[in-house]
Amino acid sequence: MVPVGIRLYGLGAIALGAVGIVWGDFALQWQPVAPWFPARTVLAYIFAAALVIAGACANDARGRRETVFGVTALALLYTVVVIFMHAPLIIQHPASIAAWNGAAEQATLVAGGLASYAWLTQKSQPGKAAVNLMGMCLVMFGIAHFIYLDFTASMVPGWLPGGQKFWAAATGIGHLAAGVAFLTGIKSRLAAVCVTAMFGSFSILVHLPLILTDAKAHMGWVMNAINLALTGAAWAVATYIASVQKAPAAATPAAGVTMAR
Repeated sequence: MVPVGIRLYGLGAIALGAVGIVWGDFALQWQPVAPWFPARTVLAYIFAAALVIAGACANDARGRRETVFGVTALALLYTVVVIFMHAPLIIQHPASIAAWNGAAEQATLVAGGLASYAWLTQKSQPGKAAVNLMGMCLVMFGIAHFIYLDFTASMVPGWLPGGQKFWAAATGIGHLAAGVAFLTGIKSRLAAVCVTAMFGSFSILVHLPLILTDAKAHMGWVMNAINLALTGAAWAVATYIASVQKAPAAATPAAGVTMAR
């Protein structure tokens, strides 16, 4: 059976693609494509449809081959976003944390695909790459939280006890700690579970209310779809790390279990 995390990762892609099809556009700043780009609308529909198809394959219960195809396609699609949509922004503004953070969000989705592929095929190298890539992205998220603390705080519900800046800083520390855990291999399984829960809480506390407030806003639907995909990616990495920890001791070097202790 396909684990829940991988299924959620695929569902996030379906949601993101569905939003793209309904609006006939790319996912705003998460998929930045210049308005003047040739055949932009046609490409937006094609890309959105590809996300839906790949996400559906990732949830295909008929066989592992279809699921492997789906998660591989998703990893490649999100890689396209990183290289062709976000990398040019980084080249133009190399000192911009916002540009790096945008690329990191999409790279996290790439990590989800790599982790899913590693779990499905029992190949360790993509899994190692997924854990390290997500670790670097989480560190970037943590840095961005503090660089843009006021903006981050503005997204925190005002009714939460402790204050908006407290939770903005707390989640920033959480991202940094989880990133270090992934990169060092210390408590990485716990970190993956916590990150999954944290991303999931963002949907409930931050993103879903946007739709309830204005169901016609493109931004709200994109943010919900992206966060659903990010939650699935984190869960997929957690699933991979858990599978490595359960591997027999004799298989430790091959499985790369030192990354998931």
